[in-house]
Amino acid sequence: MPVKKPVSFDPLLSSNKYQPLTVYERVEQLYKDFNEDEIMLTSSFAATSAFLLKVFSDVNKNQKIYFIDTGYHFKETLIYKEYLTQLYDLNVVNINASKEEHEFTSSNKLWLERPNECCRINKVKPLEQLKNQYNIWVSGLMQWQSDFRNTLNFFENRGSITKFYPLLDIDFEYRDQFIKDHHLPFHPLKSKGYSSIGCKHCTVPGDDRSGRWNNSPKTECGLHL
Repeated sequence: MPVKKPVSFDPLLSSNKYQPLTVYERVEQLYKDFNEDEIMLTSSFAATSAFLLKVFSDVNKNQKIYFIDTGYHFKETLIYKEYLTQLYDLNVVNINASKEEHEFTSSNKLWLERPNECCRINKVKPLEQLKNQYNIWVSGLMQWQSDFRNTLNFFENRGSITKFYPLLDIDFEYRDQFIKDHHLPFHPLKSKGYSSIGCKHCTVPGDDRSGRWNNSPKTECGLHL
């Protein structure tokens, strides 16, 4: 049965409480405020996912990490995922669309004419089925990545679940320096000009998220909206 969300939880007050903490302190505090089985952590194993994964690995190796396998990832992403899983002894769980629905998006090349629907089927819908089991959804979004992300607080109510962004105020210079200082591996496509990495059909080299969806106005897959 899903764990009931504490009635007294206030996203704004919690955001103010977590704001002065370091990233490690925020994750440690999360486990003081919530039980492990209340927390859902997702990772795309994209450009610099090693940052947040390293922190959670150090704080709690038992934490499940959900990876949405769209069936359209770059082979480099899948290699990077396996490498980080072994390196940090991560507890990774793959989730994906049904075979029939995925084949529908593939046979119709849905990403060309209806990218929102392709994302909904292969990313949003598989995760929706998990949300009612958790109170907190941890994601590695950062404010500088897009105009939408710049409007977020550390905690945000998203319907039946509350989202938590422990890296929200980390800028790209600090992020990259943290990765270098801790000798963390970058995604292999980052050195080829990919700053943000999604599905292979919809991602080209570019700064920040400008290379997502082939430089179209679309900047979000719908998971975080």
